This record gives sequence, structure tokens and C-alpha cells, in this order.
Amino acid sequence: MTHTTFKLTTLATALLLAYGQGFAQELDVAELSKPSSSVSLGVGNWSAKRPQQGIHDGMRDNGAYGLFDADIVKRDDATGTWMTFTARSLGTTTRELGAGYERQGDCAANLRYNELTRDNPYTFNTATQGIGTTTLTTISAANPARSEVTLGTQRKKFDLDLVKHISPELKFAINFKQETKDGTRQWGRGGAAEFSVEPIDARTRQIEATLSHTGKQLQLSGGYYGSWYDNANSLVTTALSTGAGIYYLTLPLDNQAHQLFLDGGYSFTPTTRGTFKVQYSRATQNEHLATADIAGLALATAPTNLNGRIDTTLYQLGLTARPLRDLSVVASLRYRNEDDKTPVATYVTTGAGPTIVHNTPYNYKTLAGKLEGTYQLPENFSLIAGLDLSNQDRTLPVGNLVAGTDTERFVPFRAGLDETTYRLQLRRALSDTVNGSVAYLQGKRKGSAYSGTEATQSDQINPIHIADRTRNKWRLSADWMPSEAFSLQVNVEAAKDEYGNDAARPYGLRDGTSNLYSLDASYAISRNWQVTGWLSHDNTRANQYNARWQQAAPNNLEAQRTTHLTDAEDALGLGVRGKVSGAFNVGADLQWTETRAEYPSDITVTGLGTTLTPYPAGNNALPNIRNQIVTLKLFGVYALDKNSDLRVDLIHERWKTNDWSWLFADGSPFTYGTATDGTQVLSNPKQTSNFIGARYIYKFQ
Repeated sequence: MTHTTFKLTTLATALLLAYGQGFAQELDVAELSKPSSSVSLGVGNWSAKRPQQGIHDGMRDNGAYGLFDADIVKRDDATGTWMTFTARSLGTTTRELGAGYERQGDCAANLRYNELTRDNPYTFNTATQGIGTTTLTTISAANPARSEVTLGTQRKKFDLDLVKHISPELKFAINFKQETKDGTRQWGRGGAAEFSVEPIDARTRQIEATLSHTGKQLQLSGGYYGSWYDNANSLVTTALSTGAGIYYLTLPLDNQAHQLFLDGGYSFTPTTRGTFKVQYSRATQNEHLATADIAGLALATAPTNLNGRIDTTLYQLGLTARPLRDLSVVASLRYRNEDDKTPVATYVTTGAGPTIVHNTPYNYKTLAGKLEGTYQLPENFSLIAGLDLSNQDRTLPVGNLVAGTDTERFVPFRAGLDETTYRLQLRRALSDTVNGSVAYLQGKRKGSAYSGTEATQSDQINPIHIADRTRNKWRLSADWMPSEAFSLQVNVEAAKDEYGNDAARPYGLRDGTSNLYSLDASYAISRNWQVTGWLSHDNTRANQYNARWQQAAPNNLEAQRTTHLTDAEDALGLGVRGKVSGAFNVGADLQWTETRAEYPSDITVTGLGTTLTPYPAGNNALPNIRNQIVTLKLFGVYALDKNSDLRVDLIHERWKTNDWSWLFADGSPFTYGTATDGTQVLSNPKQTSNFIGARYIYKFQ
């Protein structure tokens, strides 16, 4: 449910005073400029469950929900003191509360509380015991008694702001946040697909203290930021009901981080200004490793604490200037060093030999620069040119070299990455009817030589995040307002990525394209009726060369697949607002969205020997996935009197999908470990629900 309040701003009041003589007879400007408050109370009902659409709004189940919102503002004109109170969605598990006090130019305090729900959209038909605890039992008997469970998390957050103006130029501010997160999350155990549940019971605390100086030429802000993460659980023990098949699943460790920072700016002249930023952070993770206490699980020589530590240093300089009347320049230089000082140790050994496995701390040093110039042309045109540079040095992770090959690195790695982006934009602004811009960007990324991996097949991967890439992108935007009643906004973006064709590393993305088109329009039919509409299309394509499939004798076949991946989204919306009478306002909103994921493939089959048979059945491309959402919202507001309104909301929503992620090929529900567990993942591919709600709104000053 949405709640919108329009308030008269200071600017609007000034315009009324200067030009609104016709309105002065009807409106008391002094009365309108007072802060307004409102309280609303009601009830609403969903006709059916909403597992997909109710993931975050706290109204997953069907039934009645309380509707209570408040926005109260009080001002003492004599002392310049403001007091506020807000309440949102108090009848659901996504409730928000806030209270504030501010004495202008002196001090301020704000306290906020909010909750956030994240419900898993699936239902699990399971016999697993101990859900929500750190000891789970997977039933190994055939066809055990099962029950349906739902999983989800709940966040509760407190936020406190305190501000004190020590002098007109000096201000001290402190912010404290605490968030607790409880619930359960879908998990897995064992070498096969076996259902498990992660218990969540964690707390995060953050504090930031800032001292700011605001002078005519110099502005400075410095202080401290700290965060602490505490997890009540560190280890989950899972086992079969027979007592065998024990697995230990670790959870995130406690950690903390501390940062000192200073940033500021200095105005050398009215047209030249410099800025800077300095930060130093230290993050540590020193919790005792629970697996170290389990006999026979941990290495005798392995440390019992990670002693993790990452030091991060940041330096940044910036300059904005107008060297000529028609030319303005923006430049910045940024250096960031992430230094992972976690000691390298051996934690695991596997196989005959044995093979040694270390932890892998990474160090990153990034130097980035930006230069942009804007030149004013005649007829309100401006030309903007920019250059972005980035250089990153990455230390190679420590590995185990056997005969010159790293037996721990499974994906190629690069120690250096360089990226350069050129930008050119032509913009026109301040026109009576048309404003717009067109921009072109080209980015090129290159890296140093790849390091070797533990196997030839792995070494042939071209990782998308570090692969050489050339990106070309166009952006076009325009605003057209031929009359006061009609306006139109258009946005077009098109991009193409090319990753080349590296014969040594053929597997991965080869190229891709992205296109976005959007259209927004509004039209005032009359003084009392307005309509709005928008339309968008987003399409992203990529060609991915997949790993080779090989079949031994007697077929002797080799198959290579190129998959043409597509993610597309089409959406439209229509809205209408109108006044039926002086006391009755109505509105309607229709939204339709469809997303598609497509996986067509080209398969090339060649013979390895003298025998060549047709490519085996069942190796076709994955089925396409389509999701659709339709939402229709209707509302009516009737003014009972000057201070009271009655509002009624009607909502119809429909969601449907053919997503096969948790289905078998025959359409039956996905089943974990059919021989031991048997947990099924259940979902409804078509979910339809209707909402009706009514609320009483009281407004006052």
C-alpha cells in the first residue's frame, strides 16, 4: 500500500504571495504554510496467498491486515522547533516508526525503527528435523512422514541520529544503527542434492561520528566509522537419522571494521574548487574456528583462528574549474589499496599425496582518474567530452605448485587490469519545448598474461570479469512539452560488448548486446482529469561458447555448443487521476510486466574416429523461461469534511511462470535425495489474489 502526502513548499508559498492574487481570495497562505499532519486507520484483506508477490511486503498469506499510518508534524514558530512522528504499515511485519526533534541551528535528534521481511516463495514438503536449530537430521527411511514448511528471514533495525551545532560553522553528528536478523534460509548438505536449512541469528551494529566545518571557502568533515557483526551460530551439524553421513556446515564468522576518514573542499576562486578525501580502514576476523575442535576433521597443524585482517587505504583529489567563460572542467584522481594481511596457512589436504589447500588472501591496488570538459555552444547547446582511466594491480594468490602447475587455482587469474573509457555527449537544455542529449561511450579493458590453472580444461576459460573487452554504447534522451497539458520523455540506450576470440581460452562469453527503450507521457485532459503512461523494453543478449562434450568409443563423437543467451523485459503502465465531484477523487493504475530468459544453442558435432552417429538425444538447449505480472489498482477518496477523508482501495494482481528451476523434466516437483531425504520443493505457477481495503484519514495542523 502506498501513501502520498503533498505539502506546500516555501517556494510555492513565495510564488503565491507574488503572483497568486486570484487565489488569495480563496486560500489563506499563512494557513497553508503551516505543517500538515495526518493519521489513517483501516483494514484490508487479501483473498488468496501471494508467495511470489508477497516476498517483501509482509502480506504473503491471505486474510485481514491492519492499515495504520501516521505523519505528524508540529512546529513552534517562537523557538524554531520541529517535532515529527511517522508510522508506516503498522499492521504488517514491515512496520516503520520514527520520531524526530529539531531546534533549527542548535540541535536535532531522530529515532527510527523498521522491520523487513524476506519470505521464501517456495513451500518445502520435508521430513527434515531440527529446522531453525544448529542440529539437523535428514531422515534416511523410505517415504517418511513429511510436513509443509515455509522459510524466511526478519530484520529489525534501530537507527539513532544526534546532531549538535557547536557554532554557525561547526557541527557534530553521530549515527548509531543496530540490526538483528533471524529466521531460516534454504541450504544443502552432502555431496549429493540433500535438503538442509541454515539457521540465522545475527546482529550488526554500526556507529559513525562526524565533525564538520563549513566556512565560506573551506569545508571539512572528518570522523570515525565502526561496524561489528556477531553471529550467534558458528557451526551446523547435519546427519542421517541412522547416525551416519555426518556433515559440518560452517556459518559466517564474527568480524568488525574500523575506519578513520577526512574529506573536504576549498574554493580558491568563485569558479575554481578543489576537493580531497582520505580514508583508512581495518577489518578483522578473529573468531575461533569451530571445526578445529572436531577430532579427525581439522589438520593438526592448521590454526584454530583465521586471524583475518584487511587494511584499506583511500586517497582522492578532485578539481572543478571554469578557465574560460564557456568552458568548465572536472578532474579527479583516486587511489585505493586493499591489503589482505591474513596469514597464509594450510587448512585442508585431499587425496593421495596429499594435495595441499591454502586460504587465498588477495591484494588489490587501484588507481583511477577522470577528466571531463563541458563547452557551451550557441543555441543552448553544450558539448561534453570525458576520459576515465583505471589501473588495477592484483597479487597472485598463494598456491601449491606441482611440476610448475598450480594445483589450487581452478580459474585463470590476471595480476593486472587496465580499462579506458572515452565519452562524448551533445546536450541541449533550457528550450521552450524540447530538451535532449545524445552520448557515445567506448571502453576498452586489457589485462596482463593469465596465470596457469590446475588442468588444461580449466585453463581454457576466459572469465567474464577480467577478460579483454571492448564496449561501445550510445545513449539518447529527449523531453518534449509542446503544451502545458502534454509532456513526453524518450530514452534509448544501446551497447555492444566484444570479448574477442582467444583460441587459447575459447570458453566463456564471445560478445553481447544490450538495448533499452523507454517512453513516458502525461496529458491533462482537463483541470480535473489527468492521464499518464509509460512503456519500456529491455533486451540483453550474449553468445557463450560452452565446454566441449566428448563421447568415447564406439560412438567417438565430439560436440561443441554455442549458446545464445537472452534476457528480455517488456513493461507498460497506465494511470488516471480525476475528480468526480468537489468531494470525490478517483484513480486507477495498470501495470503489466513480462520477463523472458532464452537459451537457444548451436551444436556442432564431429567424429573423433571412423564412426559418426547422430548427436545423442536429450542434449538440446534448455527450455525458455517466461514470467508475467499484471497489477490493477483502483482507489477512491471521499472528503467527509474539511479534515476527514474515506479511502477505498481495490487491487487485482496475477503472477504466472513456466520456470523449470525446481521441476523435473516431466513437470513434477524437484525432489532432494530420493533415496534418503525426499524433500520436495512446491510452488504454484499461477498466483492470483485480490485486495480490498478501507481506511479513515484525519488531517490536521
